[in-house]
Amino acid sequence: MKNLKSKYIGYTFLFTAITFSVACNKEYLNPNAATADDVLTSAKGLTGVTVGLQKSYSTTRPSVLYASITLNGLTTNELISINTGNTNEERLVAGGVQVDGSNTILGNVWTGANKIIYDADNVINNAAALPDKNYAAGLIAHASIFKALALGNLSEFWENVPASTGKNVQFVTRIEGYNKAIATIDNAIAVIAANPISTSFSGNIPGGIDIVNTLNALKARYALFAGNYALALTAANAVDLTKKSTFTYDALNLNPLFEIATSTNNVIQPKNLNLGQTGVNVPDAGDLRIPFYTTVNTTVRINGFGVGTFTQIPVYLPGEITLIKAEAYARQATPNLSSSLTELNKIVTKTAATDPFGLGAALPMLTGPYTQQQLLDLIYKHRCIELFMSGLKLDDMRRFNQPLADRKRNFFPYPFQERDNNPNTPANPTF
Repeated sequence: MKNLKSKYIGYTFLFTAITFSVACNKEYLNPNAATADDVLTSAKGLTGVTVGLQKSYSTTRPSVLYASITLNGLTTNELISINTGNTNEERLVAGGVQVDGSNTILGNVWTGANKIIYDADNVINNAAALPDKNYAAGLIAHASIFKALALGNLSEFWENVPASTGKNVQFVTRIEGYNKAIATIDNAIAVIAANPISTSFSGNIPGGIDIVNTLNALKARYALFAGNYALALTAANAVDLTKKSTFTYDALNLNPLFEIATSTNNVIQPKNLNLGQTGVNVPDAGDLRIPFYTTVNTTVRINGFGVGTFTQIPVYLPGEITLIKAEAYARQATPNLSSSLTELNKIVTKTAATDPFGLGAALPMLTGPYTQQQLLDLIYKHRCIELFMSGLKLDDMRRFNQPLADRKRNFFPYPFQERDNNPNTPANPTF
């Protein structure tokens, strides 16, 4: 993030303090501080809150981004725990009943995502009243990205998700959670279609995120996860695959993968050079995505998007969007296997030079013919490689009917802090 955005971070901390004070019986007021109304009724205050959403999601230790990558990776055998003293990571590796509501990594995803949804709603709802509709459109679109990401994280890891924020909330199914993310995105797309985002707003937020392409990319992702293949295909076709959309880092806001794992070699690392894949899903010999994502320094270490302090992390990969198209074609009511194979081959044959992030397998073209199931099996294999450490594999394993024995949990128990304070918390899954 650019240092010039730091003036807005104070609003984030102020708003966080105000939020938490509401949940407490005792109230401590600073008569010299701005009130919540001051923050939520000004463009400057709302900008501070939405910049804080990005910081909380992608940089703050422990961020939702880092926690979700760790939770997903240890559960699906992408990653291993390096230090047996790291109890929470070790219990995720053990899986099953060893993972309970006390696990702090679970808690970081749950609490962080719900807090982001709460703050994003405040931005979205209050920005609509601002007189500068173009600036307001930027606020709404930017906040909607992080609300959608937070809803997506909750829906991937839990069977049911909160229907709203507040006290004693009800729960809805995870599919409804994905559809809530899509509805949030649709609202943002409609707002910016009516009032294009002003350049003044773009200059007041961290660089890196391509807002329009990101909205369409996330819509395609969550439509796919919700089983709406026609919508997934339409949204994926709206994404410009030549563009990058990234979380950016600087001396004050470090890449969390590098800061926590790579630099210390004391928390998580890739399981092996096969990225934890076995059997027919082992990467092909010569697949150049392996040296992109991994390096060997006595043991297998993180490379790719966790290699450096300031390395950008993609919000989504262009390769993900192409693989969404391949899967949507294969799964639609009347499967289009020819188009599915065409999209899959774009990933299989892609070279680093033709990818915005320098990620390419550079393998020979697949020739087929393939049945629908054979194509889906190949799409799953290449999603596991192309999207390594993206935090998406657990949903893939369920969607592609991978054996339960290949993952440590299917869904997660609800954190104790939720169960202890909300009588509507659903029963925990058995696995």
